[in-house]
Amino acid sequence: MTRFSRSPVTAVLGPTNTGKTHLAVERMCGHSSGMIGFPLRLLAREVYDRVVKLKGEKQVALITGEERIVPPDARYFLCTAESMPLDREVGFVALDEAQLGADPERGHVFTDRLLRARGRDETMILGSAALRPLVRTLVPDAEIVERPRFSTLSYAGAKKLSRLPKRSAIVAFSAEEVYAVAEAIRRLRGGAAVVMGALSPRTRNAQVAMFQAGEVDYLVATDAIGMGLNMDVAHVAFASLTKFDGRRTRRLTVAEMAQIAGRAGRHQRDGTFGALVEEGPGAFTPEEVFAIEEHRFPDLDFLYWRDGEPDLSSVAALIESLEAKPRDIVLRAAPEAVDLAVLKRLASEPWVLDRARGGGVARLWAACGIPDFRKLGVEPHSRFVARVFQHLTEGDGHIPFAWFAGEIARLDSVTGDVETIAGRIAGTRTWAYIAHRAGWIGDGIEARARTRALEEKLSDALHDRLTQRFVDKRTTALLRTIGADERHLPVVIDAQGEVSVEDHAIGRLDGFRFTVAPDARATDKRRLLAAAEKRLAGELAKRGKALAGADDASLVLDAGTIRWNGAGIATLGAGPQLTRPAIRLDRALDVLDKAARDAVAARLAAWFDAQTRRFTPALVQLDQLARDRTAPPPLRATATALGAAGGLADRAHIPDVEAIDAPARRTLRQHGITVGTLDLFDPRLLKPAAARWRAALLAARGVATTLPPEGATILDGGAPTAGFRRIAGQQVRVDLVERIARAAHDARQGRNPFAPDPALATSIGVRAETLAKLMARLGFVPAKGDVPRWIWRGRPKLVSPRIVAPARDNAFAALAGIDFGHG
Repeated sequence: MTRFSRSPVTAVLGPTNTGKTHLAVERMCGHSSGMIGFPLRLLAREVYDRVVKLKGEKQVALITGEERIVPPDARYFLCTAESMPLDREVGFVALDEAQLGADPERGHVFTDRLLRARGRDETMILGSAALRPLVRTLVPDAEIVERPRFSTLSYAGAKKLSRLPKRSAIVAFSAEEVYAVAEAIRRLRGGAAVVMGALSPRTRNAQVAMFQAGEVDYLVATDAIGMGLNMDVAHVAFASLTKFDGRRTRRLTVAEMAQIAGRAGRHQRDGTFGALVEEGPGAFTPEEVFAIEEHRFPDLDFLYWRDGEPDLSSVAALIESLEAKPRDIVLRAAPEAVDLAVLKRLASEPWVLDRARGGGVARLWAACGIPDFRKLGVEPHSRFVARVFQHLTEGDGHIPFAWFAGEIARLDSVTGDVETIAGRIAGTRTWAYIAHRAGWIGDGIEARARTRALEEKLSDALHDRLTQRFVDKRTTALLRTIGADERHLPVVIDAQGEVSVEDHAIGRLDGFRFTVAPDARATDKRRLLAAAEKRLAGELAKRGKALAGADDASLVLDAGTIRWNGAGIATLGAGPQLTRPAIRLDRALDVLDKAARDAVAARLAAWFDAQTRRFTPALVQLDQLARDRTAPPPLRATATALGAAGGLADRAHIPDVEAIDAPARRTLRQHGITVGTLDLFDPRLLKPAAARWRAALLAARGVATTLPPEGATILDGGAPTAGFRRIAGQQVRVDLVERIARAAHDARQGRNPFAPDPALATSIGVRAETLAKLMARLGFVPAKGDVPRWIWRGRPKLVSPRIVAPARDNAFAALAGIDFGHG
């Protein structure tokens, strides 16, 4: 007991949401000084921020293992129970959640504070009503005040994750389970905030702020939320009812269930609780439900105890006093805690015992008190503590700043996933604890500043990772905005066609086709499509009007597809003539009314006709000539056949050309057609843009065409190519074949042997064997002698090369990558 043991002690007992902590803060602020011990660093920080607003920063201190803010004139101290400076005289002292004295791991700390922590003028013990008989026994002079809950807590039955009401907290009992539940909530309901006791206050506050601000409607947490953390929770759902308490996996006690369930509701607002399953070990029993709703729990019959002022005269005496049995029947010796296990492990080292002689025991015990934030286990943690103690008992008695700085630098990285960054924060908390121990590091101010800055940096990164991993902002916004009526969806479309809801992309509008974002959940796609169809009607109508008046520059023919500003809007099919294919509007344009579709169809037909006249004028004229009833029949037949072949044809394929007279030939020439020795062709169709347009026209009728490389005049082998004639092992462009033929006829003198100038053939890459084959096909035969000479024998009977039937299973396969620009 402290010297203030005779000061009035009040035990304020009751369930959650009775205002016990609020009352303690009010009472403390009414005194000239005060101190409150809390079970969590997070809760201490929360109350610290509240008191700072009331009293100002200069009068308020925060003391936890890893954080110490103590202004010189501080009068009000908010602490974790372990960090309460009991040697400081203050007017008021309170201990929150005192029933934690029954906790096997930390219970001895709360029991010690319940027995020894006293204020000069007033002391308050806050806790569950189950603590009543123990308070009467251990603090017989305490006045016990019981407070009723402000609101009703009722059982709402079992609900699946997908059916949980908004403002629900789902409680799990391991980090792995928390992450799994949060991931499921993200998929089902858009996302959740995550709260665990291991989070730093900065990360926890950022996550809770998302929940409080309504950015997410769900919170997934460990049982840390049961320790007085105030959040606007309407329903608490238990993911399970068992937990590993450090020694075994067990079912929660009814009091523990009630402590957690009691987070539902706030002030006068009622709350509900339930499980995620109706049957099995994860379901509540009727007896448990009754006890929680009526706040009836078994009284505690013991608390754990360990000597709070152990004997520091020697290591042996220290261990003996820490393992001493309590004298009071309602107290039990605390199970061996990590600090005692580490002490006993180090006590087996001769060098430790040697350095602990004299005043070194206190320093050894202080080093053993370094928390195992990283959950390494006794053996690895003991090695770390041993190194700390070694530095504290040699040289100047300080931990080398170089070691500290190196460890901080190693932790200074924001890369990695949630677990990795959380692990770095745990390591940082260890060094923050060390930095806040007086005299352990030479430059303590700099050490504390570095750990604080690093924890804030890692905490921000962890918040970002948690948000990225467990919050789908697009789906959250969608569900919040739409509700059950997709018509309420506010659609925004940017210049690139991105469709978004509240700045969250949900898909793209390419032309008239809306595509759901590929990362949208399957369950959202139907809703997104329905919303888009209803809310994009105005935009689509606007686009239909713009397309009906589109300029030529915005339209392109690409591999059989007409594109408008890059989006496919129509395809080509077989029509009445080669130059007039059927233009089939894309099904995406079905969203337009009939008048709009007709206007679009008329605009595309006009554009296509203009482009056909521009790129292939001879084909248009051949169509007209074929229908000209005043033209001689052989000429009309020739025009029909040549037009159907796309203006390029082997002369052997058009036998009617042999029957046309000189005036008819002149007519063909006027239309741009060359009647060559072997081929009929329009030379303009050999130009790249015209060749591509011709290929598209043929493809619309199911005729695949192979186009040559741009600028090619000679090809070695390969598939039959448009505008080229295969001769020997080469393909020669038809206009060059005709030039060679004309040069040969110009060089001959009747039927006498002659030697044509080989320069032309050589200049275009025609090999000697190819030229020989060509000369033979033109009607020349070689003359005898050593010098290559030729004799004219007259025009041979034309025999067409073997016709290869076009592939019709994929009419546009050969056009992949062809882009018909407006130029």
